[in-house]
Amino acid sequence: MTDSQNIRDRAFVFACAAAKLALRLQSRPGIRCLVDQLLRSATSVGANLEEAKAGSSTREFVRYVEISLREAREAGYWLRIFATLELDSSKDVKELSDEAAQIARILGAIVVKTKVRLRVGYAVFAFCILNFALLS
Repeated sequence: MTDSQNIRDRAFVFACAAAKLALRLQSRPGIRCLVDQLLRSATSVGANLEEAKAGSSTREFVRYVEISLREAREAGYWLRIFATLELDSSKDVKELSDEAAQIARILGAIVVKTKVRLRVGYAVFAFCILNFALLS
């Protein structure tokens, strides 16, 4: 399994676990908007990673991974609220919060590594053009 498939699979499992939690909490009054926010952000992580995979350029790939990173951080925020308000007595909220943080760290590393590669690529390209111009 490739690393990109691994993070996409983790994002999918994360979204499903968040959806199961949301279904459990949905019937409780006064928290529907919190549950909806969690559901939107948690499912958006994987959806944007799928968009990133289909990106037509490296810049587009980075843009979608950055969106996934923001969504993972947002999902972690809502999960911290759930934990603080003790909306669910199971350990699922803590585990999901930890997974959101881990996914965010992985996505952050992907963004940084890809941006470094882009910069190196631009520098090499500029050097080749300069070298060609000087030799001509």
